[in-house]
Parts: sequence; C-alpha cells; structure tokens
Amino acid sequence: MASFVSELLCPLFIFFSIIQSSLSQSNQYCDAGFEYESGSATACGSGTAPSKLLIKGGTVVNAHHQQLADVYVEDGIIVAVEPSITVGDDVKVIDATGKYVIPGGIDPHTHLDMSFMSSGTIDDFFSGHAAALAGGTTMHIDFVIPVDGSLTAGYEAYERKAKKACMDYGFHMAITKWNDDVSREMEIMVKEKGINSFKFFMAYKGALMVNDELILEGFKRCKSLGALAMVHAENGDAVDEGQKRMIELGITGPEGHALSRPAVLEGEATGRAIRLANFVNTPLYVVHVMSIDAMEEIAKARKSGQRVIGEPVVSGLVLDESWLWHPDFRTAASYVMSPPIRSKGHDKALQAALATGVLQLVGTDHCAFNSTQKALGIDDFRKIPNGVNGIEERMHLVWDTMVESGQISVTDYVRVTSTECARIFNIYPRKGAILPGSDADIIILNPNSSFEISTKSHHSRLDTNVYDGKKGKGKVEVTISRGRVVWENNELKVTPGTGRYIPMQPYSYLFDGLDKKDSTYLSSLKAPVKRAKSSS
Repeated sequence: MASFVSELLCPLFIFFSIIQSSLSQSNQYCDAGFEYESGSATACGSGTAPSKLLIKGGTVVNAHHQQLADVYVEDGIIVAVEPSITVGDDVKVIDATGKYVIPGGIDPHTHLDMSFMSSGTIDDFFSGHAAALAGGTTMHIDFVIPVDGSLTAGYEAYERKAKKACMDYGFHMAITKWNDDVSREMEIMVKEKGINSFKFFMAYKGALMVNDELILEGFKRCKSLGALAMVHAENGDAVDEGQKRMIELGITGPEGHALSRPAVLEGEATGRAIRLANFVNTPLYVVHVMSIDAMEEIAKARKSGQRVIGEPVVSGLVLDESWLWHPDFRTAASYVMSPPIRSKGHDKALQAALATGVLQLVGTDHCAFNSTQKALGIDDFRKIPNGVNGIEERMHLVWDTMVESGQISVTDYVRVTSTECARIFNIYPRKGAILPGSDADIIILNPNSSFEISTKSHHSRLDTNVYDGKKGKGKVEVTISRGRVVWENNELKVTPGTGRYIPMQPYSYLFDGLDKKDSTYLSSLKAPVKRAKSSS
C-alpha cells in the first residue's frame, strides 16, 4: 500500500516521491501535474482547464432522451445543450461529430487504498482515479472501513487518503460492530459528513462479518436516518465451513475459493437480507450480485413491490470461473474475489437481468492486489487477498457486452453506468446528466472505434489484469472532468488534489412513500385487542 514518505519543495517543481513496498511501481509528480508510469502507460500534465468549452456536433445522450446538440460549458458547469451554439475565439471547441456525448461514468463500488487480509489495495486515490478517467469514469463512491469500529476515525482516515484525488468521489460507510456510539456516529455521518449509505458484511467471518441481530439494528437505524442499507450477501458461517471442507480434501489452490462459497450461499444470504429489510420496511441495496441464485431473490422481491436494488459488477457480467482452474497460480489467483466469479451461464443471466431492469446499475468492486500480494495464499487459498480490477475497464466492457450486442439501448447504457447511481445516492442531476446546471463530467464515445485491454497499457498499478486481451467496439476518446479535458488522444493529464468530495444527502427517491406503507402495516394489525380483565 502506497504511503508518502518524503516531500521536497523547490521554486520550479513539487515532487512527491511515493515509496511503496517492493510491490509498487514508480510514480513521480511534476509541477505541470504529474508524471505517472504503470507498465507502458505514461502521462504528465495538469489537464487543460479552459473556463469555456464547446462540444460540437455530437449526439447528446441522457438516460431519458438523446438528441443532436452542442454542449457549452463554463467554469466546470454545463450552461447550455442546444443545436448550433455559436461561440467566440476564447472557447475551446471539441468536434464530436458522429460520436456520442455521454455523462461521465459513476462507479458505485470501489475499494481504493484499503487495508484488507494482511495487505492493502495497490491502487490509491490517485492511481485509481487516473485509471478511472482514462476509462471514462468521472466519479466513484468508495467504502470507508471503520477504525476499531469507530466510524469517525474511519472517515478521518479516508479523508487523508483522498487528499491526492484527481476526480470527484463520495463515500459509503461499513458497519462492523454495534453499540450506542456507532448508532450516534451514523447520525453524524449522515447529517454532517454527507454519507447516505451503510454496508453490512454477511461474509468474512472473524473479520468484517456481522450477525442478523446487528443487521436488524443497523437496518432500523438506516431507515430512521433516510440512509440506504447495503449488504455483501454471502452466508459467512457456511463459507467458513466450506473452506474447512476444501482444506480437508487437499484443495488449497484458487479453485478452492470458488468451491468453498457456491452460489447457493450467495442466494441464501441475499434472500435473508431481503426478508430482514422487508421486516423493517427499508430499502436495500445488494452489492456485487454474482449469481443466478442471488438475482432470482432480487427479482422475486421487486416483483412483490419491495424496494431492492441489485448491483452486478463487470467481472460477473463478462467472465466465468474457469480462470480459477488455470494451471498457473499467478493467473488463477488474480481472479479470486468474493462472491466468486461464477460458472458459465451466470454471466448471461446477469446480462439479461440488467437488460430487463431486474438489476439496476453496474459497479466494479475494484479492489486491486498485485501478484506478489496474491502469492500470500500460494499454499492456502484462504490467504489470497480477495479482489479484481475494473475501474478503468467498466465503461468499455459494458458498452461492448450490452450495447454492441443489442441487449440495451444507448440511453439505457447511460442509465446503468451513471444516471441510476446518481439517483440512488441523491446527487442527480448534479451528476449523471448532461443538462444545464449539471457538473461538466462528460465523455465522448466513438461507437465505430475499437478498444483492446492490456496489462501493459492500463493505468492501474496492477501487474495483472483479469480482462487482459479483451477487444471490443466503442471507445472513450475524450474524458472531461468538471470542465477539464483529462483524457484525449490516448493521453492522460491529471493532477493530484484536484478531485472534490461530493456530499450525498439522505432520503433518496427509494424512501418516497415508505411512511404510507408503515401506516398501512400498523392499521392492518387489528391489535392490541381490548379484553376484559379476569375477575378471579
């Protein structure tokens, strides 16, 4: 895990020397922004930041509508979206003829600079952001992990980590224990810190896992604060038993990871979380839906009218578990994540569920550990740090897999990669839209251009890439972050410290009308019954 160990100031340049363990790659910052190297990917510069920008001649796509129009931006805000806007010479003009002009992607699920399983994710709030911007994502929401159970200490730690941010970001908060202090801190997070979602781990026994009693208390507190309850849904007790079973059978390699936590355990926990949320009458968000089993539980709940959001991640949509049986440990271990990537058939089912609205938005669960870190579990799959990449690859892979195949429209693409996330977490239309008054987070995507994913050219610090070699149609050619052109002509220009924290307010649309449902429930009880007291 990267940490800043020296800081040298001189009249012309500011250099930050990032010293990591032997796992890290070199990175340098320069006065124009930075010089950043990862594999063969290099970039230097602050990003052009004209106060005025015109994107001309493209097809502007929002989740509800698309039109041929120009987009005019001033000082990082969209001012006008109209046909044939005329501007002066002081405006930078980008020709988008024949291309789509789309809201920048919002990744709802990432883990940057996170300590986990005796290691730490290799991408921080700079390298992760650089990778995201190169792939067309202009905002993400990361998970704050409490420090010794303290939400405040966890929040402050992530505030420090995010000082090097070069794009906008928000926070979810994990809940790992329960007491009166945690309950009070949840209110502080919502009312003062701009956090409107809390995650409960039903897996990772002995570490992050919480029991049903805590989940119920947490769900009730979320409801009272207008915050969204989220779950990592796997039966942690059964997974622990499955891991022991694999070790007893002599299965110690990465394939043991998938075999120890089958889809039925994801389905069981998803169904249990849904029923507990229904009991409390609060909305529920199920992160990284990886299986048919979990998806069907969500479909059933939504059909009954329950407010459940299902989030597939890119790895579950485009990969299958066969890689975990690869004879090379380094390759196989790179695919270890939880819940596991499933067998063939689950991917197609998840794609269909996304296309039909059973699942609502696409994340990545970007949680990057390099091959040296993964090798900690070379003799025991239980010690392989869980996580794969995706923050840079998501926008391209969803376009090729879902739009190019004809499964969803271009407007639906905007919905599942940006707009729905903004609506769920209450930042729409500031984010997730190309409308007057929205932040100028914009990408220009060429549907006729091709992409190829490569470990050698990606912008993550990872030395592997689970999508290495994948090719497809639809390339993000320009990324604009709050009016700054940060990705153009395959060149990345970003500056650490330019990203902003985006507070998210409680009571999103998912809470509309819940009070009426509560009233209906109370009136249906027909209780308490008035009974005569016994005379004896």
